[in-house]
Amino acid sequence: MKSYLVGINQLILKRCYLLLIAGIMTLTACRSHYTLVRSNRSEYPIDSNLKIDSGIIKTYAPYKKQLDLQMNGVIGHTTQELTKSYDLPETLLGNFFSDAVLTEGKKIDPSIDFSIPSTKGGLRNNLPKGDIHLSDVFELMPFENELIVTQLSGADVGTLINYIAASGGQPVAGIRLKISEGRPQEVLINGQPFNASKAYYVLTSDYIASGGDNSKGFGHPLAKKVLGLKVRDALINYIKNTTASGKSINAELDGRITKN
Repeated sequence: MKSYLVGINQLILKRCYLLLIAGIMTLTACRSHYTLVRSNRSEYPIDSNLKIDSGIIKTYAPYKKQLDLQMNGVIGHTTQELTKSYDLPETLLGNFFSDAVLTEGKKIDPSIDFSIPSTKGGLRNNLPKGDIHLSDVFELMPFENELIVTQLSGADVGTLINYIAASGGQPVAGIRLKISEGRPQEVLINGQPFNASKAYYVLTSDYIASGGDNSKGFGHPLAKKVLGLKVRDALINYIKNTTASGKSINAELDGRITKN
């Protein structure tokens, strides 16, 4: 009886094995081939008629609450509205922006001679008079641009200066010049006359250094270094540090760029 049961078990196992092999062969041999015969396209307008999906709101609501608390936090104070302009060679917002970035950049690399951290077009929003909220800085600088230091030859710095003058002035710090008929005059860098035979270290953003906003002079740097600091974070750090020292942001027009 025992040997009979053993034989039955072996027979069952053998049949199961054969069935398994047959199943695998069937799955691998009978692959389906599909051909697209029709496609449909529908538009779903996103407007005020769209019904609110409470499930989605419940999902992101806790994160939105936390983000709102952070963005609505006050990080500083201005004594006046800091405004921008495409027509003026120098603005309160441009001076604040450039001075702030240069100050924070020099903490990492003291060799920096001057800065052009943005163009006029890169200044997205004015800063209102009074409290500065974190969200204000994100609206002013919504991009993730990194700060870099480029070492430029005197000839390339001259090209950059010509670009600044030809475009009617740009946000800068550490450099002064007069614009006459679209050409630069009386250029000073760190209080010294511009020397075309000298190399300079220029603080800017990766966007401008790559030719953004038709910037000129950065195409052939002698050296380039990423600071590991975003433009926006430099602004935030500057505002917080100014606040921590008991001061308000008080930008002023100092004649760094004038235009005849």
